[in-house]
Amino acid sequence: MPDHLTVPPLAIAGLNHHTADVATLEAFRFPDEVAFLRKARERFKGVLLLQTCNRVEVLVEGDARSLEGFLREQGRKDFTVIEGADVPRHLLELAAGIDSLIVGEDQILGQLKAALETTEEAGTSSSVIKLCINKAVHVGVRVRRQTQINRGAVSVGSAAVILAEELLGTLRDRHILIIGGGEMGLLVTQALAAKGLTAIYVANRTYERAVMLAEKIGGRAVNFKDLYRYIALSDVVISCTAAPHPVIRTEGIREVMEKRLWPLDPRPRHLIIIDIAQPRDVEDEVRSIEGVHLFTIDDLRGVNEAAMDSRRDEADRARAIIDEEVDHFIRLLRRTAADETLALLYTWAESIRTRERDRALARLGKDDDRTKAIIDDLTRVLTKKLLSDVTISIRSNAECGNIERAESLVRAITRGELCFHNDE
Repeated sequence: MPDHLTVPPLAIAGLNHHTADVATLEAFRFPDEVAFLRKARERFKGVLLLQTCNRVEVLVEGDARSLEGFLREQGRKDFTVIEGADVPRHLLELAAGIDSLIVGEDQILGQLKAALETTEEAGTSSSVIKLCINKAVHVGVRVRRQTQINRGAVSVGSAAVILAEELLGTLRDRHILIIGGGEMGLLVTQALAAKGLTAIYVANRTYERAVMLAEKIGGRAVNFKDLYRYIALSDVVISCTAAPHPVIRTEGIREVMEKRLWPLDPRPRHLIIIDIAQPRDVEDEVRSIEGVHLFTIDDLRGVNEAAMDSRRDEADRARAIIDEEVDHFIRLLRRTAADETLALLYTWAESIRTRERDRALARLGKDDDRTKAIIDDLTRVLTKKLLSDVTISIRSNAECGNIERAESLVRAITRGELCFHNDE
């Protein structure tokens, strides 16, 4: 008998904040997502790539060994691989926010949806992949509705603001520069707005986007070409662009720090830079400059630990919901696999039906619409009735986890192969 947790071939491989620091994650990333997806699609029935600031994971409809081999061919190593029933559980924990760097963060739901959208646009999705993401998002929403796991600081952006506040004691009367106008930039501005701060600059390559974010918090939009000028005026810089390369260079910061040195000061005024972009926005050598304090996503772990302490009970409630949902998730996966198997059978049957219908009409020698409709209806009904019992059997086997037998039944009908024994 099949194991009650048998699922269609599924595997996830990659790195996340549990096992890798920001530099390792950065090296593991795939800069051209669409190119990667299409290359993987040559090997797997469906593939999805999830890349966030604290994880890079590849989900495939296929087996773990093949996925591992494929990623090694792409020059990746030291990643973890999970397969089978561990995949739906991992996806549910991910969407629920209990596997995130910041426990309970909401951003992962949008990131999962965006990953699915990219996959579908690239033509590398499948019904199983689509089900996996949609089900995970559905459960993630349920967890947030039925628990309070997302109260407090629930994004990397808001965690960066908390870190800055902890470092300075207070952000009041401080000058803060936000670099980046995407989703993360929005989260940072929202977190700052909640603190009632107004001494905030917003820089973005698209000036109109900077204006929009600045208006949300009563701040000031600045041109990207004036970036270093406003860094020099700031106490805290939070950078979160989507640029594929650093936007804050070492030499630029050296010049900035010279401007921050007043004639009678023994050393420059301190500058805090928090880089929460992936890939990183700030060259690592910046941290060697006197007076500069550079922090990355790795430094947000302390914020997460504090959040985890306050949300431990909520995380336990979330896990209870996940336990409840996993079996249903697996049944849905099996049903989807059954539908794919049945689609092969019905495609085969339809080709025979239309061929024999056309032969019958040719033999009758009639070309009127009424005769055509009667013969077409007759062949459709016969095909449906002939396949009725085997459809139930195939779906039953697949939903019970015996996917191989369901496929054997189809092969036995479509290719004349008897792939199972009466005593099974």
